[in-house]
Amino acid sequence: MAISNSLVERKAEKLAMSYTVKEIYSSIQLEGFHHGRPAVFLRFTGCNLWSGLERDRASAICQFCDTDFVGTDGPGGGTFATAGALAERVAHIWNTAKTFEARPFVVCTGGEPLLQLNAALLMALHTVDFEVAVETNGTREPIADIDWLCVSPKAHAPLVATCGDELKLVYPQADAEPEKYAALSFAHFYLQPLYGADTYRHFEAAREYCRVHPQWQLSVQRQKVVGIA
Repeated sequence: MAISNSLVERKAEKLAMSYTVKEIYSSIQLEGFHHGRPAVFLRFTGCNLWSGLERDRASAICQFCDTDFVGTDGPGGGTFATAGALAERVAHIWNTAKTFEARPFVVCTGGEPLLQLNAALLMALHTVDFEVAVETNGTREPIADIDWLCVSPKAHAPLVATCGDELKLVYPQADAEPEKYAALSFAHFYLQPLYGADTYRHFEAAREYCRVHPQWQLSVQRQKVVGIA
């Protein structure tokens, strides 16, 4: 007996988990390959390399993260019971920004987005015509049909995602030298200076490395330079 699409969708929604989101907002992508492109940023709560709490930073695998991904209190944040509800919120924020001439583009980030992003949500975002980019630490197997996969490896964390569109390495990291990743199957390789007290020194080191190793391009977090999200 044929099963209607609506019945399939309802069953898929029952199987899908709810989604906890720190924030959803419209801005411009200001780093990596898509810099300058209008986007909605969908930031999920939670990460598998750090709790997000300062008391745990010293014992975390990733100790330099400067992003708040704890809780659901950011703009547009909350708990979404279904993939459809979350996709509708993303579409609403895109439409409110009135970026009508651009292809709808959502950047799923975190924290670690692949702890929550699943096939049901990816399908829902595609249904409302979004191109879906994912920024991941690479420790989890990516789901199929992601439109743009950006992997940012972290030292001392297992790297499961070894191919994709963009590898973006925060530099420098002890035990995560660019040479360890240069042979992986990515279309684009970026070094992104580690932001903090020694930002300028890290920028100079990354720039020099890219000059000598042209496989790598410099990616600057322009949002930090100009002071916007």
